[in-house]
Amino acid sequence: MKTIKILLTFALTATLFTSCYTEVVVDDFNDNTNISVNQLLRSYELWYVDINSTVGYGETPFLQKAFTVSFIDGVVYANNNIAGLGANGNGFGIDVGEYDAYNMILDVQHDIDGFSTFDVYEVDYNTIELYNPNNDTSYFLDGYQRNNFDYDFVFYDNIHYFLQEYEAWEKTYTSEFGAINEFDNENYLQFLAGGNDSTFKSSQDNIGLNVNNLYWDYTGVYGVDDVRGDAFLKTLTLDYDYLGNEYFELSVINDSKIKLFHPASETVYEFEGRGYIQYLKSDVKTKGKKVETDKKRKFRKDRVENPRENTRV
Repeated sequence: MKTIKILLTFALTATLFTSCYTEVVVDDFNDNTNISVNQLLRSYELWYVDINSTVGYGETPFLQKAFTVSFIDGVVYANNNIAGLGANGNGFGIDVGEYDAYNMILDVQHDIDGFSTFDVYEVDYNTIELYNPNNDTSYFLDGYQRNNFDYDFVFYDNIHYFLQEYEAWEKTYTSEFGAINEFDNENYLQFLAGGNDSTFKSSQDNIGLNVNNLYWDYTGVYGVDDVRGDAFLKTLTLDYDYLGNEYFELSVINDSKIKLFHPASETVYEFEGRGYIQYLKSDVKTKGKKVETDKKRKFRKDRVENPRENTRV
């Protein structure tokens, strides 16, 4: 009996020591893997705002209009425009505000939209969640370095926003080949932001006029679609109601010029952008004029309740 007691005592002691040892190892592991919110935000140069993954019923304006955001030494940078994507600000975009990060909380003071606060959650190795408790909405951001971020994909995946970034598109070239058709008379196009993102206007005014002096003859709806197997080619359909649809193959020549091929007549047109619209133009040093419009990304299909609601203490 004594022998059994000694053996039981030894086994119990060994178990306790093993448990204590295991607990210490786990705690040390957690301490080594925890990083501050500042380290987390700086772990990637660019955070792509995956607008389709947004959860909640509210909107945080500066995230709603941004394609990417970056957090560098207390300054928030954003790529809000498709034109110049990858070139503006060495790929970071423009300075849009300031931030402070502490205790897994991110506070942002946006130059135009004002103050927003977020709880920051690390979802996986390159995804974070920014939960805004004031509107019960979460945005999910995917991290990239500039040298492995596909600027071209983002550009061509958002061509409809590119079309909206100029006050007007002026026809600068019509090919000599191709049959005469009704669209030959259209000299200006305009693609409107806001609303349903599908409204266009056209004008037959003479070439060379100031954008502010144009008379828009027609207002209709338009659509941009992909071409299977060619990521750099799109289709553009302009609905002229009683005149029917005008269908084009759309390709981009540069950040301010597009080419439209009209298959029905086999005519090629080129249009150049007039009146570039920069979404949030701010020069802190010179206190330059700030320009804002109602542009925002609207990829979200369904809004659902947010499981993060009321989680902040």
